[in-house]
Amino acid sequence: MDELDWAIVQRLVRDARTTYGRIGSEVALSAPAVKRRVDRLVRSGAIRGFTAVLDPAVLAWDVEAYVWVYCEGAPDPEEVRRQFEEVPEVVQATTISGTADAVVRLQARDTAELERAVRRLRALPTVSRTESAVVLSRLIDRSRL
Repeated sequence: MDELDWAIVQRLVRDARTTYGRIGSEVALSAPAVKRRVDRLVRSGAIRGFTAVLDPAVLAWDVEAYVWVYCEGAPDPEEVRRQFEEVPEVVQATTISGTADAVVRLQARDTAELERAVRRLRALPTVSRTESAVVLSRLIDRSRL
Protein backbone atom coordinates (compact mmCIF):
# COMPACT_ATOMS: atom_id res chain seq x y z
CA MET A 1 0.00 0.00 0.00
CA ASP A 2 1.27 3.43 -0.87
CA GLU A 3 0.42 6.79 0.71
CA LEU A 4 -2.64 7.30 -1.52
CA ASP A 5 -4.01 3.89 -0.55
CA TRP A 6 -3.59 4.79 3.14
CA ALA A 7 -5.34 8.13 2.59
CA ILE A 8 -8.24 6.35 0.88
CA VAL A 9 -8.48 3.71 3.61
CA GLN A 10 -8.51 6.37 6.33
CA ARG A 11 -11.46 8.09 4.67
CA LEU A 12 -13.33 4.80 4.25
CA VAL A 13 -12.76 3.92 7.91
CA ARG A 14 -14.15 7.30 8.92
CA ASP A 15 -17.20 6.90 6.62
CA ALA A 16 -17.54 3.83 4.38
CA ARG A 17 -20.46 5.50 2.57
CA THR A 18 -18.29 8.36 1.31
CA THR A 19 -18.44 8.62 -2.49
CA TYR A 20 -15.42 7.92 -4.65
CA GLY A 21 -15.78 11.47 -5.98
CA ARG A 22 -15.53 12.97 -2.51
CA ILE A 23 -12.55 10.80 -1.60
CA GLY A 24 -10.96 11.71 -4.92
CA SER A 25 -11.32 15.42 -4.23
CA GLU A 26 -9.63 14.96 -0.85
CA VAL A 27 -6.71 12.90 -2.17
CA ALA A 28 -6.32 14.55 -5.60
CA LEU A 29 -7.52 11.60 -7.71
CA SER A 30 -10.46 11.10 -10.03
CA ALA A 31 -13.41 9.05 -8.82
CA PRO A 32 -12.59 6.20 -11.26
CA ALA A 33 -8.99 6.14 -10.00
CA VAL A 34 -10.22 5.89 -6.40
CA LYS A 35 -12.60 3.08 -7.38
CA ARG A 36 -9.79 1.15 -9.08
CA ARG A 37 -7.64 1.48 -5.94
CA VAL A 38 -10.50 0.43 -3.64
CA ASP A 39 -11.28 -2.56 -5.90
CA ARG A 40 -7.59 -3.56 -5.78
CA LEU A 41 -7.52 -3.23 -1.98
CA VAL A 42 -10.62 -5.44 -1.75
CA ARG A 43 -9.14 -8.05 -4.11
CA SER A 44 -5.86 -8.11 -2.14
CA GLY A 45 -7.73 -8.63 1.13
CA ALA A 46 -6.50 -5.35 2.65
CA ILE A 47 -10.16 -4.30 2.81
CA ARG A 48 -12.26 -7.24 3.98
CA GLY A 49 -15.62 -5.52 3.76
CA PHE A 50 -17.76 -2.52 4.50
CA THR A 51 -20.04 -2.39 7.51
CA ALA A 52 -22.35 -0.32 9.63
CA VAL A 53 -21.19 0.74 13.09
CA LEU A 54 -23.99 0.23 15.59
CA ASP A 55 -24.58 2.26 18.74
CA PRO A 56 -25.26 -0.19 21.60
CA ALA A 57 -27.10 2.48 23.63
CA VAL A 58 -29.55 3.20 20.81
CA LEU A 59 -30.17 -0.54 20.35
CA ALA A 60 -30.77 -0.91 24.11
CA TRP A 61 -27.74 -3.16 24.61
CA ASP A 62 -27.17 -1.63 28.03
CA VAL A 63 -24.87 -4.29 29.48
CA GLU A 64 -21.46 -5.23 28.18
CA ALA A 65 -19.02 -7.72 29.67
CA TYR A 66 -15.70 -9.40 28.98
CA VAL A 67 -15.55 -13.11 29.72
CA TRP A 68 -12.29 -15.03 30.06
CA VAL A 69 -12.87 -18.56 28.81
CA TYR A 70 -10.88 -21.57 30.00
CA CYS A 71 -11.11 -24.66 27.79
CA GLU A 72 -10.70 -28.37 28.42
CA GLY A 73 -7.54 -29.70 26.81
CA ALA A 74 -6.34 -27.92 23.68
CA PRO A 75 -9.36 -27.50 21.39
CA ASP A 76 -8.97 -26.33 17.82
CA PRO A 77 -9.57 -22.54 17.65
CA GLU A 78 -11.91 -23.03 14.68
CA GLU A 79 -14.09 -25.37 16.75
CA VAL A 80 -14.13 -22.86 19.62
CA ARG A 81 -15.14 -20.10 17.16
CA ARG A 82 -18.01 -22.24 15.85
CA GLN A 83 -19.23 -22.83 19.39
CA PHE A 84 -19.01 -19.15 20.33
CA GLU A 85 -21.12 -18.31 17.26
CA GLU A 86 -23.99 -20.23 18.91
CA VAL A 87 -24.25 -17.46 21.53
CA PRO A 88 -25.78 -14.39 19.81
CA GLU A 89 -24.63 -12.00 22.56
CA VAL A 90 -20.99 -12.69 21.61
CA VAL A 91 -19.88 -9.68 19.58
CA GLN A 92 -16.15 -10.38 19.62
CA ALA A 93 -13.98 -13.36 20.52
CA THR A 94 -10.22 -13.87 20.44
CA THR A 95 -7.78 -16.51 21.54
CA ILE A 96 -5.24 -15.13 23.99
CA SER A 97 -1.98 -16.02 25.70
CA GLY A 98 -1.88 -16.53 29.45
CA THR A 99 -3.94 -18.75 31.68
CA ALA A 100 -7.26 -18.27 29.86
CA ASP A 101 -7.65 -19.64 26.34
CA ALA A 102 -9.97 -16.96 24.97
CA VAL A 103 -11.66 -13.69 25.83
CA VAL A 104 -15.19 -12.94 24.66
CA ARG A 105 -17.00 -9.61 24.59
CA LEU A 106 -20.74 -9.86 25.22
CA GLN A 107 -23.45 -7.25 24.73
CA ALA A 108 -26.91 -7.74 26.23
CA ARG A 109 -30.06 -5.78 26.98
CA ASP A 110 -29.89 -6.39 30.72
CA THR A 111 -28.13 -8.45 33.38
CA ALA A 112 -30.62 -11.32 33.06
CA GLU A 113 -29.81 -11.66 29.35
CA LEU A 114 -26.09 -11.38 30.16
CA GLU A 115 -26.38 -14.14 32.75
CA ARG A 116 -28.14 -16.42 30.24
CA ALA A 117 -25.37 -15.76 27.72
CA VAL A 118 -22.66 -16.63 30.25
CA ARG A 119 -24.52 -19.83 31.12
CA ARG A 120 -24.65 -20.76 27.42
CA LEU A 121 -20.89 -20.13 27.17
CA ARG A 122 -20.25 -22.35 30.20
CA ALA A 123 -22.37 -25.12 28.66
CA LEU A 124 -20.28 -25.29 25.47
CA PRO A 125 -18.46 -28.63 25.09
CA THR A 126 -14.94 -27.16 25.10
CA VAL A 127 -15.45 -24.72 28.01
CA SER A 128 -14.40 -25.76 31.51
CA ARG A 129 -14.94 -22.43 33.28
CA THR A 130 -15.28 -18.67 32.80
CA GLU A 131 -14.49 -15.44 34.61
CA SER A 132 -16.48 -12.29 33.83
CA ALA A 133 -16.07 -8.54 34.18
CA VAL A 134 -18.94 -6.15 33.48
CA VAL A 135 -18.03 -2.92 31.68
CA LEU A 136 -18.87 0.18 33.71
CA SER A 137 -17.94 2.80 31.10
CA ARG A 138 -16.12 3.01 27.77
CA LEU A 139 -13.12 5.29 27.90
CA ILE A 140 -11.78 4.83 24.38
CA ASP A 141 -13.40 2.97 21.47
CA ARG A 142 -11.65 3.45 18.14
CA SER A 143 -10.64 1.50 15.09
CA ARG A 144 -7.04 0.86 14.24
CA LEU A 145 -5.63 1.13 10.75
